[in-house]
This record gives sequence, C-alpha cells and structure tokens, in this order.
Amino acid sequence: MLRIYSVPVAVYCAKLRILLRYKSIAFEQLQPPGGYGSNEYRAIVPSGNLPAMIHDGFMLSDSEAIAEYLDEAFPDVPMLPDTIKLRAKAREFSRSHDTRLEPAVRAIYPQVAFATRDANAVKAGGALITKHLNSLGLLLSMNSFDTDRLWLCDCGFAVTFAWITAFEDTLGLSVEWPQNVRDYATRLQRFQVVADELADYKPAMDAYLEKAKSPQA
Repeated sequence: MLRIYSVPVAVYCAKLRILLRYKSIAFEQLQPPGGYGSNEYRAIVPSGNLPAMIHDGFMLSDSEAIAEYLDEAFPDVPMLPDTIKLRAKAREFSRSHDTRLEPAVRAIYPQVAFATRDANAVKAGGALITKHLNSLGLLLSMNSFDTDRLWLCDCGFAVTFAWITAFEDTLGLSVEWPQNVRDYATRLQRFQVVADELADYKPAMDAYLEKAKSPQA
C-alpha cells in the first residue's frame, strides 16, 4: 500500500492528491507522527517535508519528486508528455508554480489574521501575485499541451488558484487575472478529480480563514 504523510491544509499535499486521484492510485493518508517537524517524524522523513511517501519500503519527500516517481511507477495514465522537449516544457511550467506563484501566495498567509493584518503588505502581495499571473499568462499563450488531459504541471495551479480567490474574498486582495489564466483555472475545475479534491480541501481552507474575520463580523 502506498502511504502519504500529509496535513489537511497543505497546498503541496493537495497537489499530490490530485495526481493520485487522476491516476487512480490507491493510497493511505497519514498525519506525521508527533506533528509536522517533530523528531519522531524526522526519524521517518529526515527532511521533515510534507508531503512524503512510502511505497514498498521506499521513502521519498518533495511533492514534485514524488509526482515524477509515481508517474513512472504507475504508467497506465501518463501525466508527462511523451517527447523530451514537451516534458521539459511541462517541468518549466510546473516550476513556475512551485518557485514563483505559490511562494507569492504563501507570503499572504501571515496577513490572514484580522488582528495583525498589514494592509500595505496585502497590497504589495497582490501586486507580486499579479506579476506572476501575467508571466503565467505568457507561458499559457505558448502552451502546446493537450488541454483535454490533466498534466502533472497542472495539479499545483488548481489549488493555488483556489487560495488566490479565497484571499480576494476574505482579505480584499487586489489581483489582476489575465483572461487566459482565468480560462485555465476554469478548465482545471472541469476535471472531476480537481473538483473532488477542492471540495474535500475546502473545510481545511475555511477553518484556516476563520481568523480573517473581524471580531464584529
């Protein structure tokens, strides 16, 4: 049995679950023993990262490394293109999420709590996210992937887009979405595995956002 260590609200855990759903891989999901970052968990996963995977005694951490491993280990539903150049473009696309857009969105998390929110930091964060969304729009304009399929590089964006929208609604985050990025977000939600994951993920997101509310609300 494939085992995945994760916590409910983690973006990269949700990203990995979308891939697992799409490839119909059975898995058991476990909380990190002792809690995230604990010595008990590090005895199993030295990096302490989430998600982490154990498959037939083989341990691996980092969502992207796990995703690529699973794509090779369970090849019936491939999630990387079949040519070397398109695979490289898919990795470029995925890295644009993991190293640019998602970190910019993650930087907003400290501003969620109403009592300590810095309006200027939220404004600056929105401008940075807009910058990365514009860069994503340029990448999408050159995208030659089959849009009727879900690719490994799509999985993280589906979750991060949900956070951006939630921050727009709860924090008043001001973000400009290029139209092709909006269209891309809508298309991803049409995949049933994405819709199912986002529905399962929403309670954890809503619980995290509770502290965004004004005490008078």
